[in-house]
Amino acid sequence: MSPGSDIRERIALPLLKRRLHAQPPSLPLSPTRGDYDLNPEMRPNPARDLAQAAVLLPIITREEPSILFTRRTPHLSRHAGQVSFPGGRAHEGDASLVETALRETREETGIAASFVTVAGFLDPYETGTGYAILPVVGLLREGFVLTPDANEVAEIFEVPLGFLLDPKNRQRHAREWNGRRREFHAFTYGPHYIWGATAAMLVNFAERLASP
Repeated sequence: MSPGSDIRERIALPLLKRRLHAQPPSLPLSPTRGDYDLNPEMRPNPARDLAQAAVLLPIITREEPSILFTRRTPHLSRHAGQVSFPGGRAHEGDASLVETALRETREETGIAASFVTVAGFLDPYETGTGYAILPVVGLLREGFVLTPDANEVAEIFEVPLGFLLDPKNRQRHAREWNGRRREFHAFTYGPHYIWGATAAMLVNFAERLASP
């Protein structure tokens, strides 16, 4: 049995569809998870107006499945240099947040929507910076060509899905943010440090795969 066979079974589309939310929530999003999960004292005003956004959690269906990430360029005004999923803020012309995730993926990485099969959705996530994000889980078939947007994307890389699903590789770190101590999930894979909302979405994904 190959190292990735068990992982491939866990992300088979019929099983994956049963573990995820089958339909996206209605808009505007009402996040059930957020930066405040590990920092309840930081829970924001529930009435605040959140910017609607979506990201694609792209699972590449290789012999050993992996997840594709981007690292943002260092000159951006928000989250400069951080590792993230492809995605961003919804545009007025987007028909849905699924379209937002697929459009942003194409713009940032060059991957066309035709390579992506949407498997379902994770819990909407609220960031301390005022975004409500819908994580769209997609199976990404091989054959795509990467043409990253040099203005936004410094690097595109993959991490084995098995590594990210293993609880032993899940870390919990803390740092000061706006004068207060903030805790967050994190993963370290080689030179890559994945933390914050992106790491929290990976934890949510692992929990859903592990659930009965």
